Amino acid sequence: MADPVNKSSKEGALTYIYLLIYIALSSGQIFFNKWVLSSKELNFPYPLGLTLLHMVFSSVLCFVLTKVFKILKVEEGGMTMEIYTTSVIPIGAMFAMTLWLGNTAYLYISVAFAQMLKAIMPVAVFILGVAAGLEVMSCRMLLIMSVISLGVVVASYGEISISWIGVVYQMGGVVGEALRLIFMEILVKRKGLKLNPISIMYYVSPCSAVCLFIPWIFLEKPKMDASGTWDFPPLVLILNCLCTFALNLSVFLVISHTSALTIRVAGVVKDWVVVLLSALLFADTKLTLINLFGYGIAIAGVAAYNNHKLKKEATRGSSKELQSEESIPMVSSSSNK
Repeated sequence: MADPVNKSSKEGALTYIYLLIYIALSSGQIFFNKWVLSSKELNFPYPLGLTLLHMVFSSVLCFVLTKVFKILKVEEGGMTMEIYTTSVIPIGAMFAMTLWLGNTAYLYISVAFAQMLKAIMPVAVFILGVAAGLEVMSCRMLLIMSVISLGVVVASYGEISISWIGVVYQMGGVVGEALRLIFMEILVKRKGLKLNPISIMYYVSPCSAVCLFIPWIFLEKPKMDASGTWDFPPLVLILNCLCTFALNLSVFLVISHTSALTIRVAGVVKDWVVVLLSALLFADTKLTLINLFGYGIAIAGVAAYNNHKLKKEATRGSSKELQSEESIPMVSSSSNK
């Protein structure tokens, strides 16, 4: 008979391993994207094209793994054509927008500063949630949102070489991700659609690919044609796409063994890892004390927000509901989710 204590210890160790894998893949993917887009040797400054490759690759690989080899299982969860057109397509469009704008920001601002700006995400989600009637304004939440906003403003003030174009792109990506989360709540959960992360990756990836292909034809394809060559490094791009897919699988593993809230907490740790490592890896990253102080304030606000959400879900007594509600299927290849 197996020792319950020993079994519990093994499960706990396995969970920590999955979390470390997620943090490593998430951080690594951000640096990988930055390098691919900024490297003069690779000569691939096409964030829209890179994001399109990610979505096409995920679509093909999802189909092969679920329908051909049947290694992974797609849960239909009540999916219909009506739900797909009215729910999945808007979510896919917002996901495409998030990835496109987030990756484009790397051409103008450092990885560290991009992560600092992403800390404003709870504020965007909360404001849109209030507008959509999903959240209720309270003094406590107003205070938390103010702390996060103050931290991001202070961190931005401490940025040495700020590019407002990059800030606009990054904030556009934040708005896109916030809208995606709101659509997940309104269009999917309220229709009773229950899908695991793999299933939503299977449904959303092709839609996002189409949404990206249309602007790519008009915005980046002419630039690629004008450069006179399409001789891009295929092995590097394939490896980059594989890392993106592996990152989404790691999200699935973490959620299946813990909860989506754990992903949030791990995301905070990952953000700090990215900010500090980027100062060592990239010459365009120069952190100041004001940067770090402001980011620390913002992260404290994010932690308070996560704690508030945890208590709210605990009050509902529905940890399963949390998992189905917030099991965000795919993380931004430019971030963290």
